[in-house]
Amino acid sequence: MRIISAAEVEAALEFGPLIERLRKMFRSGCEAPVRHHHTIPTFDQHAATLLVMPAWQVGRYIGVKLVTVFPDNGTRSLPSIMGAYLLLSGKTGAPLAMLDGPALTVKRTAAASALAASYLARSDASRLLMVGTGALAPHLILAHACVRPIREVLIWGRDGAKADRLAKVLNRRGLKVASTRDLEGAVRGADIVSCAPLSREPLIKGEWLAEGVHVDLVGGFTPEMREADDEVIARARIFVDTRDGATKEAGDITQPLAAGLMTEEDIAGDLFDLTRGDRAGRRFYNQITLFKSVGTALEDLAAAQYAVEVT
Repeated sequence: MRIISAAEVEAALEFGPLIERLRKMFRSGCEAPVRHHHTIPTFDQHAATLLVMPAWQVGRYIGVKLVTVFPDNGTRSLPSIMGAYLLLSGKTGAPLAMLDGPALTVKRTAAASALAASYLARSDASRLLMVGTGALAPHLILAHACVRPIREVLIWGRDGAKADRLAKVLNRRGLKVASTRDLEGAVRGADIVSCAPLSREPLIKGEWLAEGVHVDLVGGFTPEMREADDEVIARARIFVDTRDGATKEAGDITQPLAAGLMTEEDIAGDLFDLTRGDRAGRRFYNQITLFKSVGTALEDLAAAQYAVEVT
C-alpha cells in the first residue's frame, strides 16, 4: 500500500484538473452515504467532532475518510482538522493507498467551491473577499482564481495579524492581495464572498450584499454553525453541494428551514443538477447567488483517485 504525504497530495492536486475531475464525478455519480457525524467531549471549551465519510464506485474504487475537528487546536498552534484517507480496490477490497486527510480535504473543498462558482459567479467577477484565515483560505482563493478573472483579493479574519501574514504569502503567488479590518465595506465591494470560518454566529449580513454578488459558504458543517444571516438566505438564489447533506448538517440551511423562513423547494439545485445541466445557475447579471457546502465523500473519492494516478 502506498503512503501519499501531505506535500505529495498538495503537489498532485492542481486546481484546474481537479475541478474538472469533480465536474465529471458529479455528472456520473457514485455511492456516497451521508457521513457519520459524532461529537467527542474534550477538556477544552468546545467539543470535538469525528467524521467518517465512505464512498464507492462498484467494481472500481472504495474510499473512506476519517477526520477529526478540534476547534480549540489553534491555541496549541495545531490545525483544527486532521485525518487520513484510505483508498481500496473496488474489485478485491485490497488497500491501495493512504493519503493525508487534511491536504486532500482542503484541496477538494476549494475545488468544489470553484466548481460551483463556474456556474454561479458572474463571468467578469474580479474582486474576491476571503472571510477566514485558516488552512482552507489560501486554497479557496487560488481555486476561485482558476475559474474567474480574479484581480483583487481582500482577506478578513478575527485575528488581523493572521490576515496580514496570509496576504503577504499570497502576494508572492502573483495575486494582488491585501488584508482588511472592515468586513462590511469589503463585503459591499466584492464580486465573490468566500467564507470559511468555524463560526456559530452569522458574520455576513444580507444588507451588505451588492447586486450580482456570489456568496460561497464553506466553514459551517453542523446545524449549530452559521456564516450568513437570514437576510442573506432570503435574498439569494441558493445552491448546495448535496441536498441530503446541506438539509441535515448546514446551519445556514437547517436553521432557516426550522424557522419557516424557507422550504426545501427554495434550494434551486445542487452540484449534480448544475454539472448535468438539469438546473440553470446564474440566471441574470444582478442576481445574488449562494453556494453552501458541507462536503461529500464523492469529492474525496474523486480527488483521491486523481492523486493516486498522478503521483
